[in-house]
Amino acid sequence: MKKVKVLGSGCKNCKTTAALISEVADALKIKIDIEKVEDFAQIMAYGVMATPAVVIDEQVVHKGSVPKRDAIAEWFEK
Repeated sequence: MKKVKVLGSGCKNCKTTAALISEVADALKIKIDIEKVEDFAQIMAYGVMATPAVVIDEQVVHKGSVPKRDAIAEWFEK
């Protein structure tokens, strides 16, 4: 199971990012545990200055925009 965190303020882009990640994981039949992190101190601990950001298994894989579906699929293939 992949541990996924969506870092951000809870804005529309952050919610969209979390929904896309869930949709892609379901389509690929990959089990994930997704968590939304809205605490600024926790976000800064990852060195992220632009949100939404995505962390998979404690590695920052994306930041600053809503990711594309194909990029999300690539994260899960690694």
